[in-house]
Amino acid sequence: MSVHGFDLAPGLRIGGGARPVYLLGPCVIESRDFVLEAAGRVREVADRHGVPVVFKASFDKANRSAEAGFRGLGEEAGLEALAEVRRATGLPVMTDVHLPEQAARAASVVDVLQVPAFLCRQTDLLHACGATGLPVNVKKGQFLAPEDTAHAVEKVAATGNRRVLLTERGTSFGYHNLVVDFRGLPVMRRFAPVVFDCTHSLQLPGGLGHATGGAREFHPYLARAAAAAGVDGFFIEVHPDPPRALSDATTQLGFDELDRLIGQLEAVTAVLREAAP
Repeated sequence: MSVHGFDLAPGLRIGGGARPVYLLGPCVIESRDFVLEAAGRVREVADRHGVPVVFKASFDKANRSAEAGFRGLGEEAGLEALAEVRRATGLPVMTDVHLPEQAARAASVVDVLQVPAFLCRQTDLLHACGATGLPVNVKKGQFLAPEDTAHAVEKVAATGNRRVLLTERGTSFGYHNLVVDFRGLPVMRRFAPVVFDCTHSLQLPGGLGHATGGAREFHPYLARAAAAAGVDGFFIEVHPDPPRALSDATTQLGFDELDRLIGQLEAVTAVLREAAP
């Protein structure tokens, strides 16, 4: 069991024996209409499977591989779009922030803040997110040992905010490759509820030269393994037309794939619960 559970949003609990939560949505807000369509389809999937869901999307992707990479709508327009998603779907919303000064502004719109993997050791950013009082999802850096995620949790908790979750998204393994060490999941759960990132774990960083590649065909195998390990949630990027996505086109899932995958993950989770003492 993870060390504790807490509410991500009213009536939506993560960790401490609660059923797994799904963090679902596209990598980046490509337009207002796009994100509203994607959120509506996420809501349909959530209702069909009866699973707890947080919608996720980035208003700015500040860590793109190359200068020409699409970053999103920016802070003002992006947060306005996320506020509209929240009103239209009733789903809680999560977005990532890259700078300490973005935390309070984003917190006025969304329900959960996310710290990107490359920034998981940035003390000022972790403090700023913690100070908002919102739950904070810290993505484990590709360079970080599982046990070292304890320091990120401590930095957020230093603000008095203990609503922290950790997301595993693979570890650098030579150039242009990531691997997932499933031994790390129970280690990280000593410190906070743990989410498995089913799509970023399949990235091949810089694998396309100008952009990150991916091996999306392996998503069901890693995701089912994480479900069998008993994680507290799943982070899955989904797009209406993945090959045409403006970011992470090689790893995002289509909605039909998402539908199948959630069915499989719920089946694995049900077997675990039946087998629990």
